[in-house]
Amino acid sequence: MMVVTAQALAPTYSQQQLGLLADVESDFASAGLVRLDAVWYSPLPKREMAMHVTRAADEPVAPTIAFDAFLAVDIRVGTVVAVEPFPEARKPALKLTIDFGPVVGHKRSSAQIVKHYDAGTLVGRQIAAVVNFPPRQIGKFMSEVLTLGFPDVDGEVVLFAPDQRVPDGGRLF
Repeated sequence: MMVVTAQALAPTYSQQQLGLLADVESDFASAGLVRLDAVWYSPLPKREMAMHVTRAADEPVAPTIAFDAFLAVDIRVGTVVAVEPFPEARKPALKLTIDFGPVVGHKRSSAQIVKHYDAGTLVGRQIAAVVNFPPRQIGKFMSEVLTLGFPDVDGEVVLFAPDQRVPDGGRLF
């Protein structure tokens, strides 16, 4: 059984996000999650709740959610300012430092993107990331944001990024 808490989904809420929390909780209930005290539990095994069980383009569409649930996910654009190898990662990865502008600041991310990218092609490039998930420990590295991408035909990550330069910290809408 997978435990899902509102705090785990968005550890710090803006006033607008706090107003949307009731709608998000309604979506949890609609998705079949069960609330016990302040924690939402899934009756499904963790694997069935996983975001990336498969990356296949021919998979069915995920269950419908309210637009307010989408708004709770803070996806912003930032510029990669530093890249380090991550040889101790289980799967080949890079450590990214990304500048999300003055409000969010610099955040770090572990990204499994070595098939298509290296330090020379990443520094100065804008990418998109979820900035309001809780930090995740990956080995000895703390990943603070989830860098976003799509799978190529071989399942390797192609980064999600704007096709024109935009201000760092801009939020996806």
